Amino acid sequence: MAQTGYGRINIFEDFMAGEDIVANTAATRSFGGSGLRVLGQGIAETDSGITVGETDANNGVGILTTTDEADHSCGVATSQSFVVGKMAPINIECRVQFPDLDTKEFYFGLTDENVDAENLQGSTIHAETVTVTLTASNLCGFLLSSELTDDEDWHMVYKGGTTTGETDSREIDADVDAVAGEYDVLRLEVSPNGTARWYINGVLKQTVTGAVSTTAEVAVIAMVEAKTAAIEYAWLDYVAIEANRDWTE
Repeated sequence: MAQTGYGRINIFEDFMAGEDIVANTAATRSFGGSGLRVLGQGIAETDSGITVGETDANNGVGILTTTDEADHSCGVATSQSFVVGKMAPINIECRVQFPDLDTKEFYFGLTDENVDAENLQGSTIHAETVTVTLTASNLCGFLLSSELTDDEDWHMVYKGGTTTGETDSREIDADVDAVAGEYDVLRLEVSPNGTARWYINGVLKQTVTGAVSTTAEVAVIAMVEAKTAAIEYAWLDYVAIEANRDWTE
């Protein structure tokens, strides 16, 4: 049953205040006042982090910036504080765009991997041609990968529930192209029984029963990763998270 009032968890980061200076060399750090933290492979280097694009967008935009090394990443995440069976419905949403769609992977969703030096290929997910490798034990969300044949399409990935995760990218292709310089709104809704629904720009694109584990502890993460020796960016307008509180703890 959905909860209301102060008991319900609501996290919203609009990237209008706090800033993570790119030259910050801490291995992980908090961002703004939303409860999210900055993490990723290479963020301890002086050319990776998050800046707030105040002059580029009136709404405030968090510009996720990697280093110029392959498989280095930059993202924001919660702690592994969400258990679907106890805290769903869990709804997460972000609005994101990219200056270009080349040589990068981007993932937004749930995962049981959020270590300080997190990178997508080593810990969570990566793709090649028509195959998606689901590295994390539990994940559910959206993938954009320049490594796939349909390299501009959003893909809807999942693993860990009673339904086996699909690894053929052609079976989980949302048939929605990301367009450089244009925003997409990505929304994932997860029910207490592990059923997941993927929405892109307000349109339901996929429903999978048993997509998500109901007992695993998962985090919410939005991360971009460079696939070649070039700096990559993702522009996050906002990240929103809604969930019930686990009153048994």
